[in-house]
Amino acid sequence: MTPKPNNRKTSEKTTAIEIRGLGKVFHTDLGTKVRALQNIDLTVHSGEFLTILGATGCGKSTFLNLIAGLDAPDEGSIRLSDGLQFGENIGYVFQHYTLFPWRTVVKNVGFAQQMRGVSKRARKRKTSELLSRVGLAGFENAYPHELSGGMRQRAAIAQALAMKPKLLLMDEPFGAVDDATRGDLQNMITELWQENDMTIVFVTHNIDEAILLGSRILVLSERPGRIAGEFEIDLSRPRDRMNSEFTDIFMEIRRSLSGQLD
Repeated sequence: MTPKPNNRKTSEKTTAIEIRGLGKVFHTDLGTKVRALQNIDLTVHSGEFLTILGATGCGKSTFLNLIAGLDAPDEGSIRLSDGLQFGENIGYVFQHYTLFPWRTVVKNVGFAQQMRGVSKRARKRKTSELLSRVGLAGFENAYPHELSGGMRQRAAIAQALAMKPKLLLMDEPFGAVDDATRGDLQNMITELWQENDMTIVFVTHNIDEAILLGSRILVLSERPGRIAGEFEIDLSRPRDRMNSEFTDIFMEIRRSLSGQLD
């Protein structure tokens, strides 16, 4: 699957997410405090593909959970644009697939629509379209344990897309697959983003992946996570790792953020 050669821009700069002074503290069983995030100010634009880089433990997953409303901030605020609501039009693809093991692929992907009362006929049509789109046509009646890791992640992406998300949160979704599958999935999500009116916030610890996918890159510092760097990526798509501009951006990020990433 090859991304179409266009480079969608967020020229209108409407706001999808407004974050001010965000902070999060966790309490351990021993009674000590662990500050995961501190003083984050960020505006995410509608239609943007924002990639977030950071070392293990810097608060990347916590950051996504706060945006999704799965956890509450201890400091600051997160304001979503009107109409954005988790479980309605905010999709979440986790590090490890979140498929029900007792349900077939088609029933997993159609679950959110079923909960909304979408008719069986409409569910079948929509899930069939999505599974074809993510390369799982012919595997509708397979169970998760019968799929490879890459296929499970494709099913999880289709599951998230089934609710027609305006905002898609992705937490290192390709980290557990081989390089070839990872490349296929990167191309797929880029193409889906280009074709749909979506804002994507994508967490990774891979600089190469962040540049391939993102229209903007944020780097979080080691814990407590703060914004340590910001890079606008104005490269045409599909992007070529061997391109000199790509290499220059890669080296710039490495130089300026030495010590922040694994």
